[in-house]
Amino acid sequence: MSEKPKALVLLSGGLDSLLATRIILDHNVEVEAVHFVIPFCRCDCRAMNKIAKELNLKVHSVFLGQEFLDIVANPKHGYGSQMNPCLDCRILMLKKAKEIADKIGAKFLVTGEVLDERPFSQRMKAMRLIEKEAGLEGRILRPLSAKLLPPTEPEKMGWVDKERLFAIRGRRRIPQIELAAKLGIKDYPNPSGGCLLTDPVFARKVREHLKHEGKLTLEDAILLTIGRHFRIDGTKVVVGRNENENNRLLAIAGRRQIPYLKVKDYSGPITLIVGKEKPSVIEKAAAITVRYSDAPKNVPVSVLYYNAKGEEREIKATSMRNEEVDKLRI
Repeated sequence: MSEKPKALVLLSGGLDSLLATRIILDHNVEVEAVHFVIPFCRCDCRAMNKIAKELNLKVHSVFLGQEFLDIVANPKHGYGSQMNPCLDCRILMLKKAKEIADKIGAKFLVTGEVLDERPFSQRMKAMRLIEKEAGLEGRILRPLSAKLLPPTEPEKMGWVDKERLFAIRGRRRIPQIELAAKLGIKDYPNPSGGCLLTDPVFARKVREHLKHEGKLTLEDAILLTIGRHFRIDGTKVVVGRNENENNRLLAIAGRRQIPYLKVKDYSGPITLIVGKEKPSVIEKAAAITVRYSDAPKNVPVSVLYYNAKGEEREIKATSMRNEEVDKLRI
């Protein structure tokens, strides 16, 4: 061929995708990458920028917002172990990647997927379903498991050498770690990161939110990642855990005109009331606010309440007992 074929790599920043990228870069192929960001991803943009610089790689960054959240609320192919709609998420990413590939003239896509590493989305049957629904049958090369999978178009066309691909399978990470050492890759993230939707505690918040609200917006997604969450008489209450979260909650309260509370004269949390301003909700939210503040716990203290219009009112509240707090916690 007079020109190198071009490949588009799905680069998450994890070890598997980093290995896949290095493998394809060692072939006579022009390579660009796409990095997807989702609202619930524990992503490190600085690490991604570092990878792109070290590999001298052009990376297309794509944010999947409301389209992704609609999938979380109602996935066609269901959830994984928690609230993770892995199949639908993967299909969405590959459809978006296909659009980019078509624009830049990439002949095929490359992913770091490993056969049977993830029981929901990386089984053979799931991989083939994802390829079909994304309109990419035969055009996705998975270098780490290619010797265990049906031949793809880049292999058939001779764009890549199958003998220089691998036959890694299963959830053990040892083969990838050994391969990383051989390739001189030392700095890579711990595999415990990734999507918050796989975390049982966070998944419970999302599940509870959808039960009450029936939908998920970008503002909802942001709020779900902040603070302690409670449900009081049908109303969501969010309590900041540190200064950073307090500042973020104040910004959200101002932007969305959401009522909030804080203890007067003592350090403590910002507490948002996301819903109806019922007296019973305000009373209990104030007691929870005192509970997580530095104020005395056995006497009434002053709590400042700001309504949706920003108007201030001072109320008295005593710290809620731990057992009552636990009953209201999401």
